[in-house]
Amino acid sequence: MQSLRDILLKTAAYLGKQGVDRPRFEAEQILAKVLQLKRMELYLRFDQPLAPAELDALRPLVARRGRREPLAWVLGDEGFGEHEFAVHKGVLCPRQDTWALVEAALALLPVDEDLFVADIGTGTGIVGLSIAAARPRVKLYAIDLSAEALANTKENARRLGLEARVALLHGSLLDPVPAARPIDLVVSNPPYIRRGDLAGLDPEVRDWEPILALDGGPDGLDVYRALIPQAAKRARRGLALEIGHDQAADVTVLMSQAGFVDVTLRKDMAGRDRALAGRQGG
Repeated sequence: MQSLRDILLKTAAYLGKQGVDRPRFEAEQILAKVLQLKRMELYLRFDQPLAPAELDALRPLVARRGRREPLAWVLGDEGFGEHEFAVHKGVLCPRQDTWALVEAALALLPVDEDLFVADIGTGTGIVGLSIAAARPRVKLYAIDLSAEALANTKENARRLGLEARVALLHGSLLDPVPAARPIDLVVSNPPYIRRGDLAGLDPEVRDWEPILALDGGPDGLDVYRALIPQAAKRARRGLALEIGHDQAADVTVLMSQAGFVDVTLRKDMAGRDRALAGRQGG
């Protein structure tokens, strides 16, 4: 029988041939998932053989990743901040860079107040739920056009014990929130990729992830132009947005024109422009 080490090396070699960027790391991730171990615990079992049932569970996951299906879909979950989030197939995969957006939002939200946050395009729920987990008096409107995304957010709200503070709303932008309901902060990671750039994206994104969550129109700014004026009319405290690395100037202008003040920029872990936040100036 082949040892865990043998299987790991073969899996990494296969993923590398398929064009996966970090084949050894991802092979470890998949094996850890199948064996229900932490990744570093694999090394304690390097010389042990894999049981037939373990190999049977491993093969389809490796094949899926070899077809360049996103790793988060293959694994079914993704760590983000302090929490592990379920990631359903068909929903935009979490990016670690999005933590800059969570930080930008939290900077506008005191800990000791009852506040209402609207998360537009909630997807897996990582942004809104991370905010709600960090601010125990926040109530969240989780809004998305995708029913699958809302089901994903619902599962993650249950995982984190936040169901009582989360309303799942199906629809576009702020439209599903009744006019009489308060909104203190609007937060969103909208689609912002320029339509002409979609074809050049990595296969994991281009061929698998939902176009609805990626396509920002010809210049990448379509959703910002629609959402920012809506948020200016409804958000009592402010607005926080994820942006593309070269969109800070354009989105800052849109926010300022809508009446937001003290617009500040946050960078992601790679030092790229990633989030903007502004206070309500009206």
